[in-house]
Amino acid sequence: MTIETELKLEVEPDAAAFLEASELLRAAPEIVKQRALYFDTADKALLSAGISLRIRRTGRKRVQTLKIAAGPVAGLFARTEFERPVSDDDPVIESASPLAEILGKKAKALAPAFEILIERRSWMLKEGNADIECVIDRGKAKIANREASICEMELELKSGDQRELFSLARKFDQIAPVRLGMLSKAERGYGLLGPAISAHKAEPVMLGTDVMAQDAFQQIALACVRHYRLNEAMLFEDWHPSALHQARVALRRLRSAFTIFNPILPHARADQFKSALRDLSAVLGEARNLDVLRDRIAVTPEPKIEDARNLAYAEVKTRLASAETRALMLDLTEWLAVGDWLTEASTHEERHLPSKVFAAHALRGLCKKIRKHGRRLREGSDDDRHTVRKDAKKLRYASEFFECFYDTGRQKRRHGKFTKALEKLQGHLGAFNDRVTALELIEAMGLEGQPAAGALLSGKTRGTLIKRADSAWDELIDLKPFWR
Repeated sequence: MTIETELKLEVEPDAAAFLEASELLRAAPEIVKQRALYFDTADKALLSAGISLRIRRTGRKRVQTLKIAAGPVAGLFARTEFERPVSDDDPVIESASPLAEILGKKAKALAPAFEILIERRSWMLKEGNADIECVIDRGKAKIANREASICEMELELKSGDQRELFSLARKFDQIAPVRLGMLSKAERGYGLLGPAISAHKAEPVMLGTDVMAQDAFQQIALACVRHYRLNEAMLFEDWHPSALHQARVALRRLRSAFTIFNPILPHARADQFKSALRDLSAVLGEARNLDVLRDRIAVTPEPKIEDARNLAYAEVKTRLASAETRALMLDLTEWLAVGDWLTEASTHEERHLPSKVFAAHALRGLCKKIRKHGRRLREGSDDDRHTVRKDAKKLRYASEFFECFYDTGRQKRRHGKFTKALEKLQGHLGAFNDRVTALELIEAMGLEGQPAAGALLSGKTRGTLIKRADSAWDELIDLKPFWR
């Protein structure tokens, strides 16, 4: 058994060629061709367990590898590996292997799921005090009638400090763009087995009952980074309004995680990340607002709206392609994994609280805020209602982040009712906010007298939406907390 730590980077084929020609990779690479056959059961038992099983052939040599992920994957992969040589393409399942325990009787149902064909070029590099294997893989994931191209870089730490992986990645990015890679080769293969998707939704975060608050923040934040990057990558391929929406959701969830875990975070660095994430979200938000406005208007597309939307799309693509955005994701992932916040003396006690204790305290605080601010839903200003909407989002995200801690029958029932009430409140406040934002956009574009404005104003009135939101708030605060 070994522990593999690697930083995976997405790179375009032309960029990979630039990197290979650079001084950083001036030595001749070792070049091998590999075929990896991945196995699973028909009901994807291994995928559900977060593990992968492959037999990789290099020349005449075959090696069976079982990989078990150590948590959310966001660029930095930390996985336990079990390897053994095999003589053919039939998996060997020993009684002492974790595979036997995971699959049980299902072991007999293992079958080939897909294959990965690549040409691998590798270099051994020295960066600071670290020995790092740099690999560029080109090839494809393949099943009978579908395939997906692969071009990626992997930086595997052989010895030394993890920080040097990020230092080397930044040097490569100065030569040609590289971005945090989210998908393992196994995930790329599994992606061929289902229907094509236009966006990635947030994945559940499974926190162990014995983890500390700092571990919970790491796992939650890395899951949010992964959620964002998966959707950002789709926006480079084509324009998917649903992917844009999910990218914004990921950023909101990530910013909420910073707020929820504020007591364990040194403020200066955390505030820098929150500010950068807020700025990025604002750029995406302008395009998203125009998508929403366009969808709400059931008339012939208005040229001014289409022009504004095209400009907003262009701004999003420019921002996503910028060195600033690439650096943000790389810096954030490094800070989450090995940042000095993990050794800050002033937050030691809070960081080492049991996560379930921290979760209950955080949920109580967020619930207290929405109780207080919600009293002004009817009579307050639009800004007051926007504050309640933000409170509802943070409370809902916290409820999702910590859901795994509340798994008794009573807690599950209470959690279901609570989140349903939150969704209802968010729905009414979101509709109200969309209406306010749409009218502001229409006014800014001078379209008040056009059919577009009439179509928008024909919907539910301000008063109706406010009344429904206030009623939903009443329902929410009357519910018994699920965290008790």
